[in-house]
Amino acid sequence: MTTLLYGRPPLVFDPPSTENGAATQTSPLIPGSTPLESFAPGSVDSIMIYAPPGVLERRYALAVALKALKVGGRLDVMAPKDKGGSRLKKGLTAFGVEIGETAKAHHRRCVVIRPETVPESEKAIDEAIAAGAARLVEGLEAWSQPGVFAWDRIDAGSALLAQALPPLKGRGADLGCGYGALSTVVLRSSAVTALRLVDLDRRAVEAAERNIEDQRAHFDWADVRTLDPATDSWGDLDFVVMNPPFHDGGAEDRRLGQAFIKKAAEMLKKGGTLWLVANRHLPYESELNEAFKRVTPGVDGGGYKLFQAVK
Repeated sequence: MTTLLYGRPPLVFDPPSTENGAATQTSPLIPGSTPLESFAPGSVDSIMIYAPPGVLERRYALAVALKALKVGGRLDVMAPKDKGGSRLKKGLTAFGVEIGETAKAHHRRCVVIRPETVPESEKAIDEAIAAGAARLVEGLEAWSQPGVFAWDRIDAGSALLAQALPPLKGRGADLGCGYGALSTVVLRSSAVTALRLVDLDRRAVEAAERNIEDQRAHFDWADVRTLDPATDSWGDLDFVVMNPPFHDGGAEDRRLGQAFIKKAAEMLKKGGTLWLVANRHLPYESELNEAFKRVTPGVDGGGYKLFQAVK
């Protein structure tokens, strides 16, 4: 029996265990997971999805899941009521399936048994997959995918940092690289010898690999917070650039950016420099001053603040 899990549903929903191969994790936000897209149509017995909040991303995941299920297979999906849960039933109805809906723990839960598909529902599933798939974004001229941070635009904070960066040199890292917008700017300097691009989102890393064809670039699908520069070759860096995340599962979590700052300090050599952009309201100054010898505020505008910090 093939059982898949997408994301980390609350324990109250009794998610299947991924230990000992009982279930396979498929979320693009969990490094090492197996892509949901890799399962052949009609090959899976059951799937539980903790649905993402973005409309295109959510419809895409549900459509890919329905495609992968065997006829008679079970799709069990839930989401917080205020983060897409109230729209789950309507979204699934568009795929021509019958839905059992319940409410629990401030979530909505929908259960679907995969029917024999009719052409109309198959068309709706294929359209949702096309709308949420990776693509070359018109106007951006870069590969990206719904669900990736700022997937169809240049984030204003990253743009501000890109304008402020001097030509960098040596070995560096872009922590939380997204589809590679900042890294593209960094690699314009011929003095950069190597750049490590790290992101928690597999889709972002895959897009960055398509956008940056440069032998100096190295790509890493990983959680920045778990990197250990003492055990790999990416310690003693000359520079780090980053526009760190501050949301986890749709809720603001300032500890994310604070953890990124501490990790950057661990990765840099003495005299190495961190270039950081952050939303103005985020309280990163104490972490910067604790981890770095010298902290220099940069341009402050458009709701963002810049810092140059030397270890």
